[in-house]
Amino acid sequence: MRLTTAILHKVAIEMGATVLIEPESELIGHITFKNGKKTVFNNTRLNINGFGSSHLAQDKGFSNYFLRQLGYRVTEGNTFFNEKICAKIANPRNIHDGWDYAQELGLPVIVKPLNLSLGILVTKVFDKSEYYQVAEKIFNIHPGLIVERFYSGNDFRILALDNEIIAAYQRIPLSVTGDGNSTILELLQSKHEQLIKTGEKILIDVEDFRILQKLQKQNLTFDSVLAKDSLIYLLDNANLSNGGDSVDFTDKIHPDFQKLAINITKDMALRLAGVDILTTDITQPLVDYTLLEINSAPGLAHYASLGETQIQKLEDLYRKILQVLEQE
Repeated sequence: MRLTTAILHKVAIEMGATVLIEPESELIGHITFKNGKKTVFNNTRLNINGFGSSHLAQDKGFSNYFLRQLGYRVTEGNTFFNEKICAKIANPRNIHDGWDYAQELGLPVIVKPLNLSLGILVTKVFDKSEYYQVAEKIFNIHPGLIVERFYSGNDFRILALDNEIIAAYQRIPLSVTGDGNSTILELLQSKHEQLIKTGEKILIDVEDFRILQKLQKQNLTFDSVLAKDSLIYLLDNANLSNGGDSVDFTDKIHPDFQKLAINITKDMALRLAGVDILTTDITQPLVDYTLLEINSAPGLAHYASLGETQIQKLEDLYRKILQVLEQE
């Protein structure tokens, strides 16, 4: 059973509930509480957030607009669409307009799908050919993309439930560390084998054009052997579903950042959210930050895989959510 599903199942059983889990995916389940009330879940999507708020948070363009209007420091960016969508909207912005905008922002920029998760096709773009390469890949599977200014800083996710911070952790892009003998490909394959033991979906593809470009920019190939303890990054985005690593900051997060995440969650009419921000140091008073996005169904398996302390925090979170759903 997948890690997050297993934890949710354990907590529900401890509460005296009856749990049914679809056996093929091991992601979708049905819970009947002792008082007869029922709820369902789909992976990390539980009925704690309203449909409208969840849908709004999922669309990076719409949520960015409202968060900016509410006074938060969001990324500067704009949306662009395939020809089919452009034919239907009053102010069409096509793939070529996206490149013009990227140049206005100043390269490099971040290009990503407008409404997809798991870090799929999120790319740091340095030139025209890279822009069109990723834009066309996005339009092959999704009608919209967003071009954003690139911001430097450390990437943190803060998990908020109502007025409480459940967890905070830094997300670090996919990397490998040399042992003096193994090739980069061997190191990557070994890391992938370790990650899939969590039972969650890990999107590490050795043919990913982003990895190949990242290696090329460092004058490396998959056959290169790294010196012992030499670390290189293979992606620019820090999504854990792409094989990134995480470092727990739950017990160190400054109250300023706790308040920020709670306020953002409430202002987006959510009860549970993963708030993704860039900042220098989450343990110090808030001076500057950039809000990357807000997630209404944040992935939690990678955080839980850090150890027993993190598993306990996830159990506590699920218990609180199920208690709310049982009583509503």
